[in-house]
Amino acid sequence: MAWTVGVLLIVLVFVGVPLKYLATPGSGPQHVGDLVSMYVGIAHGWLFMVYLVTAAILARAARWRPLFTITTMLAGLIPVFTFLAERRATHAVHRAAEL
Repeated sequence: MAWTVGVLLIVLVFVGVPLKYLATPGSGPQHVGDLVSMYVGIAHGWLFMVYLVTAAILARAARWRPLFTITTMLAGLIPVFTFLAERRATHAVHRAAEL
């Protein structure tokens, strides 16, 4: 889930929004940016909610500390951080499984 949310956020922030607001108004790239921002933004919003629920379920099952859980959840709001949070969470789960 983190990878999906992360990729969508990167596309939204680094492709859709710049094309929408930095391209010449009424141009083809501006229209593409508008469409990307709308559709990718909606998909990211819905899937971010799934990401939060998934992280909460995993946090409860893995008995994460509240701060670890909150930072993992908030990572979905910052481009590229979701990948770091996913790696950190994967390592935490693997370490807990070894105990």
